[in-house]
Amino acid sequence: MVPRETTPGEKKMIRRRPAILSLLAILSILWPLSFARADQPFQRFLPLLVDLAGWQGEKPDGMSMQMSGAAMTTATRNYERGPAQAHASVVIGQAAEGALAPIQTGLNIQTTEGHMVTETMRGMPVLKTFNTKDKSGTLMVSLGNAAMFSFAYEGITEAEALALAEKFDWKAIQAAAQAK
Repeated sequence: MVPRETTPGEKKMIRRRPAILSLLAILSILWPLSFARADQPFQRFLPLLVDLAGWQGEKPDGMSMQMSGAAMTTATRNYERGPAQAHASVVIGQAAEGALAPIQTGLNIQTTEGHMVTETMRGMPVLKTFNTKDKSGTLMVSLGNAAMFSFAYEGITEAEALALAEKFDWKAIQAAAQAK
């Protein structure tokens, strides 16, 4: 029997094999730990990531992580309607602090290609970004110093995206973010 030559796709898979095996080993160690506490901090946000009429929403998911000197909690839900996509997320911790910096500085940039604008909606500071060419953008809502709600979208107008983002109860999300 003559050995056959390895295809480029097979070579790629062989190179990835150690990374995949490492990931599986890490997951096998961490998976049981994810069930150790029934009330993970991210779980309080999952019911607040609501269904959107006319959109197919994936199951909401989240993660809570604590390390010495740092903690982070996220909850996310993805939505699709044909080629259009939307992503709702809640972020608590230092990652939210960094993302909220433009809101605190009052950043306002407008070009023919899009904009980044800070303003107030529903009594809360927000940052709206929009890219005209891609019909994409993000609405970031400050829920506090280290907490934010984010609604990213692609393939819809900014007006439609803002109307969808307002279907979420920002005050309830803010209250959940402040709960210990």
